[in-house]
Amino acid sequence: MALNKMNIVLADDDADDRMLFEEAINEIEIKTELSLFPDGKQLMDYLGHPSTKLPEIIFLDLNMPVKNGMQCLQEIRQHKALSHLCVAIYSTSSSEQDIEETFINGANIYINKPNSFGALKKAVDKVLRLNWQYHTSALNRDNFLLRL
Repeated sequence: MALNKMNIVLADDDADDRMLFEEAINEIEIKTELSLFPDGKQLMDYLGHPSTKLPEIIFLDLNMPVKNGMQCLQEIRQHKALSHLCVAIYSTSSSEQDIEETFINGANIYINKPNSFGALKKAVDKVLRLNWQYHTSALNRDNFLLRL
């Protein structure tokens, strides 16, 4: 029986990025259960299913087909049963507009996709170790963008 596993979800349309993310998760010392989705629609269908054990953290790519990360974020924040979930935007975009828009729409943290596996592992480890109660109560622009 798996005790105290952190339930994590990643929605990313890039198969290589999903694979690297899964490898990084498997190499850090935190026990996790990871669910992967190739687009926002499949993620939202999963989150909306009555038997789904809701994740502690959702890593959300912005640029996806069918339903993008911004649409998912807005749906999550408007949905009574999902609005409390921690959402980490996980994107190649470093555009101020994207960062600002995700902040305004209620994302908890913004991570630029690291360009090396070591940096990815470090970023994922750091996000999973955050004290989310503290982090979300003191949320401001300075601690929104994860800097490594």
